[in-house]
Amino acid sequence: MKIVTTIVILASLSLAQAFVPSTAHKLISRTCVNTSEITAKKKTNKRSSGGGGGGFGSKTSTITSKSGRVRSVSGYTGSGTKPLRNAANTFDTIRKIYGRKGTSDLYMRSPLNDEQLFWFVGKVVRRLDMDDENMTGSSIPTEMEAVISQKRLIIEYAKNQLRPQNFGGPYAQNLEIWIAPGDTEMDVVQNKISFVKVAGSTADLSETFSVHDVGFNPEIYIGDEQKEGGLRVSRDGNGHPVKDVFEINE
Repeated sequence: MKIVTTIVILASLSLAQAFVPSTAHKLISRTCVNTSEITAKKKTNKRSSGGGGGGFGSKTSTITSKSGRVRSVSGYTGSGTKPLRNAANTFDTIRKIYGRKGTSDLYMRSPLNDEQLFWFVGKVVRRLDMDDENMTGSSIPTEMEAVISQKRLIIEYAKNQLRPQNFGGPYAQNLEIWIAPGDTEMDVVQNKISFVKVAGSTADLSETFSVHDVGFNPEIYIGDEQKEGGLRVSRDGNGHPVKDVFEINE
């Protein structure tokens, strides 16, 4: 009976426009990427400040800038490097405390590549309690701040490592990040969720915000996804589904 049920679920998923069936197992069995997949070592809750030397960008790249409000990179050398590891380790730490409530899913599109195609690129998480003894800033990060403060890192990873064929080269201009509620991949596939476009710049970050209170968990392709790609869905220019909601028969 379990085998029949699995076949029915996968058959239903195949009806979703622009959804890769091989992603189904991943959505069911793995919500967040373990940071060991990007060779990240677990660290304590203490954060290192500033810091240069190699890593995700050039030799002079820094982990944070603007007094610790932005997680930035300079150039690009690969996915398993210091700013990305720090962001992923911070994600793990905060996620254990706040779970889905503090999490937002991220999708990206390049209008120059495909106006309706949105690719899942990872998740961000944020601290939600001023009584949290590990809160670094003096205000609770907003959902937008969690993304904007790490936007450069997210985009560089997506266009250079995850989907260069969709976000790199001639498609690299005007890349957009859109938000969905945390851990809603299956609802997104079933066209139940609309996206919200990330708007604003680092100038909009509060003076009381700290990038150490947010983290980023990058999407990593496994198995057939490395060749065929992972989760992507169709939405209109306002982030709304372009097809009707459908249910998965169980």
